[in-house]
Amino acid sequence: MRKFLTSLTCILFVIAPLFEEMASAADHTKDDDRLRNCGTVLKEILDVPDDIPQDLLDKADCVVVFPSVLKAAFIVGGSYGRGAMSCRKGEDFRGPWGAPTMMALEGGSFGFQIGGQATDFVLLVMNESGARGILASKVKLGADASAAAGPVGRDSSAETDATLHSEILSYSRARGLFAGVSLEGSTIRPDNGDNRRVYGRKIPAREIVLSGGVAAPPAAEQLISTLNARTPRHRQ
Repeated sequence: MRKFLTSLTCILFVIAPLFEEMASAADHTKDDDRLRNCGTVLKEILDVPDDIPQDLLDKADCVVVFPSVLKAAFIVGGSYGRGAMSCRKGEDFRGPWGAPTMMALEGGSFGFQIGGQATDFVLLVMNESGARGILASKVKLGADASAAAGPVGRDSSAETDATLHSEILSYSRARGLFAGVSLEGSTIRPDNGDNRRVYGRKIPAREIVLSGGVAAPPAAEQLISTLNARTPRHRQ
């Protein structure tokens, strides 16, 4: 029995790294799929002319996409999602769109709720303060950063009180319906673990987005190309 246990221990010692490598490869595939989904969701939404107003998109410093956020609840509700954020390059956020940082969305709500639903979210980060706050740490919408439901439609004015004073404008798409939605109380933060897998090393979200020296991964090609095609220049 002792010899058997010793042999089994040796075998486990040898194959354990293989399982870790397989798990890491699976996680990397999920990260790539997430980036591709972000690009697909953003393109589908921006291809509809009456969704996000073009003037707001042109004024945004960064865009965050959370595809298929899971919202499930029984008495106490919650939300959980993973996505990516790309910003215009340069210290003043005036250049072309750069490499994305992986992001996490978490939040909760209270009330009598039963059921579940997957929803796509797009957030426009409208100023430098909001962008730098998100890149630095976890941000609670409505508390650490002002947030509002974004107006919808090509004729919607960007000069409303909400859009003038909010750092973040949020939109949702569920079951084919698109609308501005309030995410106050939810938190968003850089997902440093996912960034480490995507870029192959530990690198701060701020450096990924602002340095201009980090190349976007191939899986983010549609996300970046869609942004550069639809809003190539920043409007003051």
